[in-house]
Amino acid sequence: MAVIDPARTPRRAFWGDARFFLGILLIVASVAGVWLVVAAARQTVPVYAAVNTLVPGQPIASADVTVVDVALGTVADTYLTADDLEPGTIATRTVEAGELLPAASVGAAESARTTSVVVRSTVDVPGSVAAGTVVEVWAAPLLEQGEYDVPRILVADATVVSVTRDDSMIGGGAAALELVIPRADVAATLAAMADDAALSVVPTAGAGS
Repeated sequence: MAVIDPARTPRRAFWGDARFFLGILLIVASVAGVWLVVAAARQTVPVYAAVNTLVPGQPIASADVTVVDVALGTVADTYLTADDLEPGTIATRTVEAGELLPAASVGAAESARTTSVVVRSTVDVPGSVAAGTVVEVWAAPLLEQGEYDVPRILVADATVVSVTRDDSMIGGGAAALELVIPRADVAATLAAMADDAALSVVPTAGAGS
């Protein structure tokens, strides 16, 4: 019977064992990475969402927002959390109903550069015009009774707060709109109204779409 010499028995190379353990480590690292990603995706934070459309210059009350838990990951700091809403906070841009409130969309009341005016449009406005719609205000100066000059843009960037349409015969299909306009345009707007200029509210390109 043949005798096996232990000295001649082949031994597993060390580098082979190291490669095996390295493979195990890579599998463990991969599983841990997937677990961390899933855990991060499940982590939510409470942030504010608008209940109704908010327009520039509008004071934000507790009834205007609701707290929702959402997974935002690394961008969580860019949204308004439940601890960030202070008394006197106003919207600085339009925030649609249901939209999360970006921290950059609010500010202090004293920083407001807009104000609200009510403008009566001589013609009705499209049905798509509603709260939050961006519009232009055109004015045709009154020359003499019943005659008007060529219309020109009076306010290039206004935001609708509310619309009241008058479909009666007396109203002639006109509409009254509460608008948020830049403070710089207030004087010219009030002057046009005092001079009985014909005012028309026109949606900007793409508004209401």
